[in-house]
Amino acid sequence: MAKIGLFYDTDTGNTRKVAKMIKKHFDENDIELKNITKLEAADFDKYSAFILGTPTLGEGELPNNWNDFLPQLDALDFSGKTIAMFGLGDQGEYGHEFVDGLGILYDKFESLGASFIGPWPTDGYEYGFSAGERNGEFVGLVLDQDTQSDLTPERVEAWMAEVKPALLAIANEVEAA
Repeated sequence: MAKIGLFYDTDTGNTRKVAKMIKKHFDENDIELKNITKLEAADFDKYSAFILGTPTLGEGELPNNWNDFLPQLDALDFSGKTIAMFGLGDQGEYGHEFVDGLGILYDKFESLGASFIGPWPTDGYEYGFSAGERNGEFVGLVLDQDTQSDLTPERVEAWMAEVKPALLAIANEVEAA
């Protein structure tokens, strides 16, 4: 069984493309890639380490599939589980709510007891407000496929260099126990 759950939702397909890009950094047996529409809450019990991805839609909202799914997790305890997250947004058109979906996911999983790794610097982005920012940095990798898609490969590469070893160490430690 895979050791890390890589779960995402997508609207235009960009989040799925990034999720697949991230998955390529792992061996096949180390990670399972799933769209949130194909998950059940019990799938979160299978893993101690996760990568979660989301775009931000509308007026700074999660996609409907995440919104519909999150209440199913309320009965789960995420203490001892570690999450790295990535979010997509458009700083040019939606700089007043840039990657808010990332912040919404963070708040939900934090309230369930999860720990987080992989914050990302805000340098290199131009936006007015982001619910995905805490203490001067983003809570996860931030990508703008609309105005900075050329930076996506190097940003993913840099973020993976940080989070991949930590996630694998957590997953292997739990598996060995």
